[in-house]
Parts: sequence; C-alpha cells; structure tokens
Amino acid sequence: MINKQSLWFVTLLSLVLVLGVYYVTMPNDLLKTEKIEGVNSEVTIDIEENDMLVALRVERDEEIAAKMDDLELTLTSETSTTDEKNNAFEELKLLNLNIGKEEELETLILDIYKINSYVEINNDQIKVVVNSSEHDSKLANDIMRTIQSKFDEKMYITIKFESN
Repeated sequence: MINKQSLWFVTLLSLVLVLGVYYVTMPNDLLKTEKIEGVNSEVTIDIEENDMLVALRVERDEEIAAKMDDLELTLTSETSTTDEKNNAFEELKLLNLNIGKEEELETLILDIYKINSYVEINNDQIKVVVNSSEHDSKLANDIMRTIQSKFDEKMYITIKFESN
C-alpha cells in the first residue's frame, strides 16, 4: 500500500516531468521575443525638482540618527566613564545645533533667492546643494556671503548646482 507522502511525491514528479517534456517539445518560434505592436515600450520617469534634495536629506537624517543612537548608548551605558559621557553629550548637543542651523540656512536661501537647497554642516565646512538650472557664479558668491554672515568664525562653504 502506498502512503500519502509517496503519493504526493509521485504526483509532483509526474507534473514536473510533463512540464519538462512540454517545454522541450515546444516550437522555437514561441520562445522568441517579438515586439508587440500597439504597446509603448518606452518608459519615462519624471523627476521632481525636490527628489534629489529629499534623497540627500533622507541619507543625512539616517546618518545623524545612527550617530545619535551611538551617542545615546554611550550616555546610558554604565561602563562609560564620565569623560566619555560628557564628550558624547557635547557631541549630541552639537549635532542638534547643526540640524537647526542647517534648516535655518535652507529656509534663508529659499526666502532670499527663491531656490530649494540642501545644507550640510560638518565642523567648519558647509556643503550647499542648490537646485537651479542656472549655474551662476554671482549667485553662488551671494549665497556664500549670506551663509557666512550667519557665523562668527570663518566657514569653508562649497556650493554645488544641480539641475534636473
């Protein structure tokens, strides 16, 4: 007498065998890919002007979130020394200040120049990505002066123009 497991095995094996024979005996004309008329094969992707800036912000937010998690682990760890906890706290405070300053500078550029932008602050370096079709050195210089006016110490500012 045949059990259920053997019956299932024989059924599946015969199904695979039938499909294999069908595939092998199938005419080659059916396997060739032909262009179907009436179907538009071109795919167009519309990128909004903010997509690139949003991608940069999301990537930056993920980096900052990971850094903040590490610092918070250091702060809450029982094995960390007080110096390590103080350094982690100061670094966390600096990260929060930079996030606020970045958002402030982005809104400032939007208000003054009517251009969407992405601002990233790392120590004394500021990276600005401007979404503009015109690559104007005067505009870049004006943006640099505007940003520098918000800081007391000398900052190294780079402006990059991106257009879609």
